[in-house]
Amino acid sequence: MQDSSQDSTQDTDGFITPQEYGANLYENPRGIGCVKCHGKDGEETLLASYVHKGKQRHIIVPRINNLAFETFKVALSKDSGVMPKYNLTDEEINAIYLYITSRNKTFR
Repeated sequence: MQDSSQDSTQDTDGFITPQEYGANLYENPRGIGCVKCHGKDGEETLLASYVHKGKQRHIIVPRINNLAFETFKVALSKDSGVMPKYNLTDEEINAIYLYITSRNKTFR
């Protein structure tokens, strides 16, 4: 497994790079892809708006392409009412992290 701090563009002995593997997982890790809520770049997104008890409410999906690796990993591991728990392996989490942080427009 490649450490998340290493250059994700370097060649590996595998069929696809960890970043390509991460892109595939981001699209569909376990039934519903991260991309459905977090968008293709992992930027903050308005997921839904609704009215509850006469007040306008919004479900905002937070930006994930700028998180520290440990924060990202913890968020994927905890039970949340909105985000599904995918039971990803460390290798899968690392690959998704490499992919989504490469989508950070601030550093392009």
